[in-house]
Amino acid sequence: MPTDKRGKSEILVQGIAASHGIAYGQAFLYIQSDVEVPAYQVEPDKNSEEIARFEQAILVTRQQIQKIMSEVDKNLGSEEARIFDAHLLVLEDQALISETIREFEASGKNVETCFNKVSQRYIKAFSEIDDEYLRERSGDIRDVAQRVLQNLLGHSSQSLSQLVEKRVVVANDISPSDAAGIDSSQALAIVTDSGSKTSHAVIVARSMKVPAVVGVRDLTRQVQPGDWILVDGYEGVVILNPSQQTLFRYGQIQLQKKGFEQRLMEANRRPAVTLDGVTVTLRANIEKADETALVKEYLAEGVGLFRTEFLYLNAGEIPSEQAQYLAYKEVAEALAPASVVIRTLDLGGDKPMAGHAHLFPREDNPFLGYRAIRFCLDNPAIFKDQLRAILRASAHGEIQLMYPMISGREELARANAVLAECKEELKARKIAFNPKLQVGTMIEIPSAAVTADLLAKDCDFFSIGTNDLIQYLLAVDRVNDRIAHLYEPTHPAVLRMLKFVIDSAHRQKIKVSVCGEMAGDAIYAPLLLGLGADELSMTPPLIPAVKYLVRSMKLSDAQALAEKALALTSAKEILALCDEFSRMRVKLT
Repeated sequence: MPTDKRGKSEILVQGIAASHGIAYGQAFLYIQSDVEVPAYQVEPDKNSEEIARFEQAILVTRQQIQKIMSEVDKNLGSEEARIFDAHLLVLEDQALISETIREFEASGKNVETCFNKVSQRYIKAFSEIDDEYLRERSGDIRDVAQRVLQNLLGHSSQSLSQLVEKRVVVANDISPSDAAGIDSSQALAIVTDSGSKTSHAVIVARSMKVPAVVGVRDLTRQVQPGDWILVDGYEGVVILNPSQQTLFRYGQIQLQKKGFEQRLMEANRRPAVTLDGVTVTLRANIEKADETALVKEYLAEGVGLFRTEFLYLNAGEIPSEQAQYLAYKEVAEALAPASVVIRTLDLGGDKPMAGHAHLFPREDNPFLGYRAIRFCLDNPAIFKDQLRAILRASAHGEIQLMYPMISGREELARANAVLAECKEELKARKIAFNPKLQVGTMIEIPSAAVTADLLAKDCDFFSIGTNDLIQYLLAVDRVNDRIAHLYEPTHPAVLRMLKFVIDSAHRQKIKVSVCGEMAGDAIYAPLLLGLGADELSMTPPLIPAVKYLVRSMKLSDAQALAEKALALTSAKEILALCDEFSRMRVKLT
């Protein structure tokens, strides 16, 4: 086993690559524990004082967060400062505050205990959401709750501003407030036991342009302060006590990667045209209106998926038609004349709205439950508010609409009937909208995929959500670590279903976009294009790598790849075939 210059054994740990880059330095171990909350009864004559104490803690917390926002805005930029918009929204959530006061009035317990009980309920609700990005927002509530509790208890909070020398930050997790305190001139890299690619620690790491690896289980138990550590943010590898041979090898890799990334960005400024002259449309997936800046930065050709549930989850209340209209209008105007595909509400089941438990009954299997179009059709007032908002915004840009979780033609007809009612209502009110608004559906349930030939007759376009489609088709919970290895995008059943959906759409002369994670992966993108996908939509930073590959291949070669893949019977063989196809066209030097 290789050893470092001090004779310590080299230890390699695999995590999730979250922010690209390679770093080497000594570890700064940061362990942040939850506040210990005392519990006691409050004398009845002290009730008003207790509520006043709670209100004061909320006020102080708001001031602290606003100060952090100001510092982040100054040091990292306004986009990064907006991370804390969600924190302020938590503090302004009347449901959270009023539930805490009701809990206090009912139990008579001190307000710390009541607030902790209510906030933990919110944290649990968000942490069980299937969507990775939204699930990470439970960290916003946890971060704010800890700060409120610290202020109630008179504790001073720890901070990563303690970082006074260049170090690799190693932590079990890093909250948004922790991340904001990191001195960008001192942090060489960020490594966390938990977290995902969408955590705030990752967002900050990318903003600071430092490598990050997350999901490195129990690393904090293995590393000691001052240990030497190498972080590979490309492959998600962390190496404790790297040998001289390892350091030399990674030095060469780093030079190659930097040169390759420069070529990616150069290629991204050019059209996405294959070597045989076929133009490929690459669009962006977004969650918020202010992400249009990223769409422009990475030169995406509009938005292929605007997830609207963020408007509901972040607000803590059902947004009005007007509020939604303004958000959709902002995106449409910012990106015109490029098109924006707005997905109607995918809320419910595994994405409950905190404070609205009456709308979302508890379910044993929320993945197959009361969500998305099922919830919307059962709550027409909420659905119609959103549809009218989308229709109104369509007068200000090239907007398209699509429904999530459609299971068949009858469900699609019901949704379109509600849309037709909304059009008539707007006509009666003499409010402008695009009468030729294109309407499509997500293909993410096997029943929709199998009846794609029927659905295509009633749609203007399809958008394939590979994340859920694969999950449902293979009966594999993609967030369950024990069976994650069974989640195989190259499973022959997946390829056959994708081919059937795409061919069914093309027979009806409608386009097919793929907006799941497969679309943003340079290994799978050629396969999808070879199968006939017309457009790919992905997280904006993934566009350069996919565009580089598009410009390095012929579409005819991708079609030959798909033909070979369809003839194979093993997911591993197909994956190896796709990997070889990409590697042959992507050279690091």
